Amino acid sequence: MYVECQRCLMNSEITQYFEVDEKGLCNYCRQYDREIEMLGEDNFRREYIYRKIEEIKKSSKNKPYDCIMGLSGGRDSSYLTWWLKKQGLRVLLVHLDNGWNSELAVHNINKLCRYTGFELYTHVIDWEEFRELQKAYIKAHVIDIEALTDHAIYAIILKLSAKHNIQYIISGMNITTESIMPKDWVHNKKDAVNILDIIKKNSRIKIRSYPYISFFKNLFYHFYYKIETVMPLNYINYNIMEADRVLKQEIGWVPYSRKHGESFFTNFYQNYILPVKFKVDKRYAHLSNLICAGQMTKEEAKRKLLEPLYESADLQADIEYFLKKMDMTIDEFNLYLKQPPVPHTYYKTDKVYWDRYFSIINFYKKLF
Repeated sequence: MYVECQRCLMNSEITQYFEVDEKGLCNYCRQYDREIEMLGEDNFRREYIYRKIEEIKKSSKNKPYDCIMGLSGGRDSSYLTWWLKKQGLRVLLVHLDNGWNSELAVHNINKLCRYTGFELYTHVIDWEEFRELQKAYIKAHVIDIEALTDHAIYAIILKLSAKHNIQYIISGMNITTESIMPKDWVHNKKDAVNILDIIKKNSRIKIRSYPYISFFKNLFYHFYYKIETVMPLNYINYNIMEADRVLKQEIGWVPYSRKHGESFFTNFYQNYILPVKFKVDKRYAHLSNLICAGQMTKEEAKRKLLEPLYESADLQADIEYFLKKMDMTIDEFNLYLKQPPVPHTYYKTDKVYWDRYFSIINFYKKLF
């Protein structure tokens, strides 16, 4: 039986992890509300983040950088870069060029760097190697192909933090636009065990330069170097319409036609591969976030869902570009789309390590 949340767009047809309470509110809405409540009242949040900014400045007084953050050129990281400049912080920006940047993303990143004066470190990945890794993920039929990029940028930032003795990583992740996401639509981006096993079982390539970081090395960096991640967008009044207005007006930043339009691959993956092969339309989650944040009505969101994921002319051109860049034939691609998905848990994961880690943490919390 079809069941839809009374508040947002999430429903029983799009994910198996869906339930509603007696008021008709789904588990995703309730989780969103809990996360917002845990942050505290608006005044408390503002006071917290501005105290944290001063703490960051004091701790890095004799260092070249106050903090480090990844910059994709998308709205969240772009607005956060602008905001950090307003706070007077010295930021080392990190960008991963994985071979899929859109021209507009390059334009927006250049605009931001000129406006802020922040130093930009760009890690250009070995394209031939990275393409083979992506093809291994395609051969594996797992859903989260984007994990390769997200894991790499995380590993690069951690290593640069240690190299430059930067204690604070600034993250653009936020509850307003990213809280709602069914767990069967993604996989843990930090799971190097899963990445390496997928590659080993679906490719003959030996990793030479792809940046990855193991579970134990991850803990080592955080505890030895005392690295802390801060998410300012959770503590300020982050409104996407206002963010677009500010970025366009002050920097000349140009918005993308779709969420994550800064990357050709992300755009193609989310708007074609996910819906066709995995029957997943991430707009349900993205728009539901905005409904819960009070930045869009449910009626407005439903009208957005009626818009096509792809214009037919754009789709044909993008398929041809994707196949050429990936060195695939149309027959290989169509066969990939038709074959059933395989869960990430079919391969090895680091879940057992995280379970043990959190059980130890919870044990000591109870003692003290």
